[in-house]
Amino acid sequence: MALYASWVGSMVEVALARASIDHNLAKMLDTRRAEGNERVFRAAGELGEPVRSYVARLIAIEDLLAQLPVR
Repeated sequence: MALYASWVGSMVEVALARASIDHNLAKMLDTRRAEGNERVFRAAGELGEPVRSYVARLIAIEDLLAQLPVR
C-alpha cells in the first residue's frame, strides 16, 4: 500500500506543479488503470477497514489524475 500511495502522491505533486500530466505519466497511469483495482482492493481488504478507505481515496485521486490534460 505504501508503494501505491507513494506512486499516486508523486503523480499528484507533478500535476499540481503543472496543472497537467506529461505523456510518460499518462502512459503509466493508463497502464495501471488497465490492470484494474482487484489486486489493490484485495491487499487492502487483508489489512482492514482503515486501509480499504485509504485505498478508495487513492483510487479516487487516480481517477481525477486521469481527467487532467496531457502535455
